[in-house]
Amino acid sequence: TSMMISRNNSAGPFSPSLFCSLPLSISLCHADEIMQQEIRPLLAKDIIEQLKRQFALLSGGRGKDGAPIITFPEYAGFSDLPDEDFLNVVTYLTSIPSLDAASIGFIIIIDRRRDKWSSVRTSLARIAGAFPGNLQLVLVLRPSRFIQRAIADIGIRLHRDDFKMKVPIIMLNSVSDLHGYIDKAQLTCELGGNLEYCHKQWISLRTAIENFAVTVKSTAQKLQKFGTDLAETELPNDVRCTKDLLAAHNEKHDKLKEELKQAMKEGTTLLSCIKEQANKNPNNKSNPDEAENLTTVERLLAQLDETENAFEQFWSKHHLKLEQCLQLRHFEQDFREVKVSLDSLMATQAALSDIGDCVTRVEQLLKDLRALEEKESLEKAQLHALHGDQLIQSNHYAVDSIRPKCVELRRIYDNFTNEAKKKYDILAKSHEIHKLMDKSGVYLLASQAVDKCQSQEGAEAALQDIERFLETAKEHQLSSLKDLYNQYEIVLTQEVKVRLPGDSEPEMFEKRHVSLKRLSAKQTRPVQPVAPRPESSPKRSSPRTPRTAGHGESENQRVNGLNILPSRHIMNELIETERLYVEELQSIIEGYATELDKAESSHLVPAALQDKKEVLFGNLPEIYEFHNRTFLKELENCAENPELVGTCFLKRKEDLQVYEKYCQNKPRSESLWRQCGDSAFFQECQKKLDHKLSLDAYLLKPVQRITKYQLLLKEMLKCSKNSEGTAELEEALATMLDIVKSVNDSMHQIAITGFEGNLYELGKLLMQGSFNVWTEHKKGHSKVKDLARFKPMQRHLFLYSKMLLFCKKREETSDGHEKSPSYSFKHSLKMSAVGITENVKGDLKKFEVWYNGREEVYIIQASSMDVKNMWVSEIRKVLTGQLEACRGTRAPRVLNQLIRSKCRGSSSMLEKSIRSATRRRVCLSVCGQHRARMMCGLGYFQRREPFFVCHSFSGKILI
Repeated sequence: TSMMISRNNSAGPFSPSLFCSLPLSISLCHADEIMQQEIRPLLAKDIIEQLKRQFALLSGGRGKDGAPIITFPEYAGFSDLPDEDFLNVVTYLTSIPSLDAASIGFIIIIDRRRDKWSSVRTSLARIAGAFPGNLQLVLVLRPSRFIQRAIADIGIRLHRDDFKMKVPIIMLNSVSDLHGYIDKAQLTCELGGNLEYCHKQWISLRTAIENFAVTVKSTAQKLQKFGTDLAETELPNDVRCTKDLLAAHNEKHDKLKEELKQAMKEGTTLLSCIKEQANKNPNNKSNPDEAENLTTVERLLAQLDETENAFEQFWSKHHLKLEQCLQLRHFEQDFREVKVSLDSLMATQAALSDIGDCVTRVEQLLKDLRALEEKESLEKAQLHALHGDQLIQSNHYAVDSIRPKCVELRRIYDNFTNEAKKKYDILAKSHEIHKLMDKSGVYLLASQAVDKCQSQEGAEAALQDIERFLETAKEHQLSSLKDLYNQYEIVLTQEVKVRLPGDSEPEMFEKRHVSLKRLSAKQTRPVQPVAPRPESSPKRSSPRTPRTAGHGESENQRVNGLNILPSRHIMNELIETERLYVEELQSIIEGYATELDKAESSHLVPAALQDKKEVLFGNLPEIYEFHNRTFLKELENCAENPELVGTCFLKRKEDLQVYEKYCQNKPRSESLWRQCGDSAFFQECQKKLDHKLSLDAYLLKPVQRITKYQLLLKEMLKCSKNSEGTAELEEALATMLDIVKSVNDSMHQIAITGFEGNLYELGKLLMQGSFNVWTEHKKGHSKVKDLARFKPMQRHLFLYSKMLLFCKKREETSDGHEKSPSYSFKHSLKMSAVGITENVKGDLKKFEVWYNGREEVYIIQASSMDVKNMWVSEIRKVLTGQLEACRGTRAPRVLNQLIRSKCRGSSSMLEKSIRSATRRRVCLSVCGQHRARMMCGLGYFQRREPFFVCHSFSGKILI
């Protein structure tokens, strides 16, 4: 059937690859052609009025060789038909049969039995001049009246060549003659045949089939557009937007499903009608056109069904990803809330005093600590970490984002628990101390106010308290307070230490007893109500003098040096975690790497792991040797002198670069682990080691460790303001941050593809990051320039000391796991020919990098002002370094070249300024006393002692 639609095919609007590359094609079927056509030819509804005139018919009859038959029945106004109407109808009828049938050629039957020769001639002339298909044979039923028949015989002989037909034109006298050429079964009753044909019914059927084909195509295009929109949708970054997107996509999906359902219902109804019509006359065999109608509708329905199935499979994947995205956003939001709550909890815990000043205070601190442990935040942290584990086990697409958060929550929880345990231990000791001090009477002595004891009554009351205590003191058998001080010195607060004199307990009470007896004796003269403290009396040495002096010395050490307790605590944590880290590395090497080489384990080793131990473990043995033999021992040597730890890190700066190689190999290691991580070999090794986590979690330890050092150094630095070793600590912190940055940058550098040179010859990688980039080229096509102003390119820039690379970031999913970025090289600029404009009008986050005197200009937009300032500063350093390197005898000539390449301004003014700069020996390379700076403005040089200022671009660059 609908060949009129299928003749003009182009690229299909429905892309099977969009829907999981499912097989949607049906070979050589009209349904495919209808689905793929772009330019729609004539449809029945377009020429419905012309078809109703019935001056040309396609009844479905066929010649003996299968050639389609087009009949031109008697029509009184045939000569008056507009050419356009005739051409439209004939074109439409010739487009209906299949390509195979049309290639045989059409048989034309012209019935003019009741007409004149002039009508025959007009019909033949029109067919010869406008028939669009291949002709095989023209059969003419000549006029039946004698005179017109004679005229027709003569006319056909005289004018045959005028018709320019390359096929036979046969003049027939009657339908009996016609039956000699065409079988009766292929002719309608008007021509003496028995082929049933109703023109009105034929038009209705054609219209219905074509409308259904258009509906199928329209539905497929909508599905494709929706699928394309889904594939290009960027996942939102918050819960609300993700919910809105999911709801919008669900609504659109449901609407398309309803349209599919309606289209399927329409096609099913049409198919039923065709079959019902065919079954009305079971004895009559359907003609080829009717059979093609049935086949076409069936194939369109099959195509629609396959399209729906393909789309549903794609939708299920997309819907799953959206739901996982929503789960991730909920997880991230809850993580932030729990993290804030935990940080607040940690701050509250840190603010709790480790030691109270009395029994009641210590008991209150213990109560507060228990209350902190009962907070919901801790339970939420554990539940949230478990929820993250469930997401990971459910093959969530963002495993690499979820796992670190789970690790972070458990780390904070463990830190809180460990810190709480330490505080419990110290508070327990403090509680014991204060109870002992209560029993020893220290608080009794401290509670007796000296000014009240100056009166006789006050002295007598205090004396009675002392005597009552001395009566029961023998029951306690307490050791001296000196021993108490020595035993618990580390947990005593300064306030408690002040209350502990250096004398033994009996001596202290004896002295107080004697003093109170003297004061309680009957006095002969008034006593001044203000008395000096006993310990300040010049008649006896103060019993607390040694302790006070010692305390003062300790305070002086704390102020002028490190805050010893916190710094030692951090140092102990650094050493303990370092020991644990070394032990874990040792267990990995001995429990996994060594086992790979053992013959008894060879049958368990997966084939994918054969001869790839170095890929899985990288240079882990090298890291272990460095920490076990060198770094751990040096840290242990700093245990008593935490101020030296900065020097330790600086000393091993080069050795710590070993992590760069390990991190660069990490993607290959993870890829290999995904291939063979579930093997029996690793499960057996994990079981022997009694590890709770699998090997991949332990292979992440070096990455976590190298980032942990800078955190510990920051904490150490907080405890050592303006003290010995502070400068080294600050330098060590900067060094570790630089190492972490270098490791991170190298991870990006190894993902660069398509660069033909050697990246290591470009110098040190200084910066890398993603930007929006606009380009302008002086020699480029004007259209490219115009487009460059409006549409930015997404580029990832790599700044080396010798070159600036422009790359395009690509996300590549491997085996359904995480997306690993790669950077496709696009362009490069030599830094020796680069200039920079720091500020671009209209956007503070933009700056310009231009090349070869602004032949090429790149407008670069950073994500923030901080990022822009860092890049501009780094580029300025590179350019400054190049210019500083030009010192020497070639300085004037080099300055000339540099000014020409870095500035755009008047040529004559440039030459004049260069000569002036050379004569006055302004350049650093000549006398070293002046500097030249290039600054922005109007394109000329202006002399300002001691500078030469170029006003040709907006940023200033130190020459």
